[in-house]
Amino acid sequence: MKIAVPVNGRNQVDEHFGHCEYYNIYTISESKQVAGIQTIQSEQGCGCKSDIAFTLAKEGVSIMLAGGIGGGAINVLNSAGIEVVRGCGGDAAEVVNAFLNGNISDSGSSCEQHEQHHAHGEHEHKHNCQH
Repeated sequence: MKIAVPVNGRNQVDEHFGHCEYYNIYTISESKQVAGIQTIQSEQGCGCKSDIAFTLAKEGVSIMLAGGIGGGAINVLNSAGIEVVRGCGGDAAEVVNAFLNGNISDSGSSCEQHEQHHAHGEHEHKHNCQH
């Protein structure tokens, strides 16, 4: 299993999927331990319009642990076979371990500000997602 996490330069889960600096891809062993970490540079911009979902799927990613993420990006990731767990935050490695231990579940809320920007045809994300 491989888990992707959108992160910033401090290795923290980025609050906005489409604005992250890069993605950490964690390879998980059968014993639910991190067996390796790979980093992929982010395609800056709107996550629902980038090819990142298919890039991650090609790398074998099946789960995305994200902070704030819009419904369009979730749909693109889901169509690439990647399950999205929303509402994550903090140190990326700690979030992955918490998920593997069953201590993280999907928050159920998408980034409303992102959806409003799309509804108005804007692609500048001026607000952080609040969950």
